[in-house]
Amino acid sequence: MAVYTWIGYTDKGKETKGMIDAVSLREANLKLRSQGIFVSSISEELPSGEAFTLRGSSLKDIVGRVKTEDVTVMTRQLSTLVAASIPLVDALSALYEQIENPLLKKITVQVREAVNEGLSLADALAQHRRIFPDLYINMVRSGEASGALDVVLLRLAEFLEGQHRLRSRISAALVYPILLFVVCITVLTYLLAAVVPKVVSMFETMNQVLPLPTRILISVSDILGKTWYLIAIAIIVVGYLVMRWKATEKGAMRYDRWRMNMPVFGSIYRKVGVARFARTLGTLLASGVPILEAMNIVKTVVQSKVMEASITDATSAIMDGSSIAAPLKKSGIFPPVIIHMIAVGEKSGRLEDMLLRAADAYEEDVNTSVATFTSVLEPVMILIMGVTVGFVVMAILFPMLEMSQIIR
Repeated sequence: MAVYTWIGYTDKGKETKGMIDAVSLREANLKLRSQGIFVSSISEELPSGEAFTLRGSSLKDIVGRVKTEDVTVMTRQLSTLVAASIPLVDALSALYEQIENPLLKKITVQVREAVNEGLSLADALAQHRRIFPDLYINMVRSGEASGALDVVLLRLAEFLEGQHRLRSRISAALVYPILLFVVCITVLTYLLAAVVPKVVSMFETMNQVLPLPTRILISVSDILGKTWYLIAIAIIVVGYLVMRWKATEKGAMRYDRWRMNMPVFGSIYRKVGVARFARTLGTLLASGVPILEAMNIVKTVVQSKVMEASITDATSAIMDGSSIAAPLKKSGIFPPVIIHMIAVGEKSGRLEDMLLRAADAYEEDVNTSVATFTSVLEPVMILIMGVTVGFVVMAILFPMLEMSQIIR
């Protein structure tokens, strides 16, 4: 189908405009006429050849993207409209007027037309899985089945906001250390590439033994000056080979285990995965998604191959009649605290509530761990940067001071 942008008049003579999804221009005109719209101009907005790809990327990937924040705002607005007892098609029409992202506007039109033709909202969203993942679609489907679509949409919006907030906090905490690292590398590169060679040419005229720091600096500068391209090639080749190795199932699993066992970073990485697991599973169960289906969705969300394998094994055990806590405990990946909370939740019938409580605790723990780590990392990086730059400066100044004494 294609999306058409139109301008027209209502039967009362009021000018209006919008977008409509149709197979052809004729069908678009017929649809608008059936809605009491007299079209004055209409043009195709998005070609029907959406399957066009360029090296594996769809045309929509190249033209524009839909951010998670846009989907979150759309979901919250739709929840409000549905809660106000507005028919779904009318709610989607009103939603279209509020959305600013051009690509999301077109998708909203396509979803509205699909719903208008008799599809459920979940099935209409399933036609755009690049924007709406399985988690989103299954929660909407459960909301439609239970008659609590507005509640599920609100819960989904809160879930997306929480995930975005967690990512933003981690990213914001790491900005300053990364900036310090870039500045340090830039300063060292400038000193070794621009300052040291000029000073070396001056030292060569001196008939005296240079201090050890100066000789070390000159050797490093010579090595980098003569072999920088080999180092660059080696870094590119090694990076390519590592990426290829990570793309394999065995490589991805080993890399993920290595990340989990890293000092400091490994603990934070594991906590983020556990928080994501608990939050997603708790949200799905609270929305009425069956446990097996929820587990299959969760394993695609945790973004950890080790946890994904553990969840897959746990899902198989649950199908055989096991509890949730037992196979997760057997994997040795999940902390004892969350295993205990899951076990208590299963016994009390409040599993989703316990999972959401665990998610709150681990997300707060992640924020604390990241803040503590960055508070220690920043002065350490400043110290390393100061010592390194100080060494370079002293290596240059020592022979200059000796030269000034000789001249005197």
